[in-house]
Amino acid sequence: MKKIAGLILCLVLFMGAGTAAVLLFLSNNGSNIKEYEKDSYTGSIYQGQMFAQDLCVASDDVQLSGFEDDTTLHGAALFDLENESVVYGYNLYDRLYPASTTKVLTAYVALKYGNLEDQVTVSANATDFNWDESICGLQTGDTLSMYDLLCGLMLVSGNDAAAAIAEHISGSTEEFAELMNREAAALGATGTHFVNPHGLPDDNHYTTVYDLYLFFNACMKDERFVDIISMDSYTVELKGADGTVRTDEWEPTHFYASGEATAPEGIHIVGGKTGTTLKAGNCVILYEEASDGSPYISVIMGAETKPLLYEEMNRLLSAGIQK
Repeated sequence: MKKIAGLILCLVLFMGAGTAAVLLFLSNNGSNIKEYEKDSYTGSIYQGQMFAQDLCVASDDVQLSGFEDDTTLHGAALFDLENESVVYGYNLYDRLYPASTTKVLTAYVALKYGNLEDQVTVSANATDFNWDESICGLQTGDTLSMYDLLCGLMLVSGNDAAAAIAEHISGSTEEFAELMNREAAALGATGTHFVNPHGLPDDNHYTTVYDLYLFFNACMKDERFVDIISMDSYTVELKGADGTVRTDEWEPTHFYASGEATAPEGIHIVGGKTGTTLKAGNCVILYEEASDGSPYISVIMGAETKPLLYEEMNRLLSAGIQK
């Protein structure tokens, strides 16, 4: 029975956790097999052997001593990467609208499948966004590198950069979204389904706090990603369709970079990704380090205002990180 269980587990991991309607995995003691319907997914899937390697794992929400949940938020979490533990988790596995935190997975796919030296010509479709949506200011016919586009994606949160990346890698944003879903499943993100690379609202576009951690944690293993989110600014040269060259300065959107928020003493914010829509609320996922260099990933989803987002983040970091 144990051999059969192990074989089934390996098959599930090979296929990707999100590909089957029923997930089978071996429990921690290896003595039995449990079934989990996809629609009633919980964090218990991550207790399976092999899947939990190098991951912070929790089967349910995690309380933090001296820290009360803010029930106005959609979700929140703090992950201790050094000790591979979930310090705090609130609505860890609830399906949520991610807004532009979607772009973390977009970056992961771009880094995995793209050539950062490629020159990309921006299509009309990639610039077809409303004036009030987050863009880099790309124009139809602009030429820039994939590396430039990644900087625009992660720093300025450009929907136009996301669309240009998607079209260059997969030919269309729809095909790229399918690739995103396959990669999400391969990372074990069974609570995620994306229909676009930028995070504009759609009923079929959702993720979880824990899945966002999985995406961000995977990205952090690529030094190129760390370098980009660590930037204070990035100067880009854009070659227009008429051959003229213009420059632009792209800066991170999170308040710690802009100086509108200050992290608690002894905590260094390395960088991260924001997201805001009416349905998603105000969201941010960050990588930070304690004074001894210990690494953490923190997430706040669905704050009603931006000031509240960073107030809650500071409250979480102060309570959960040993400085």
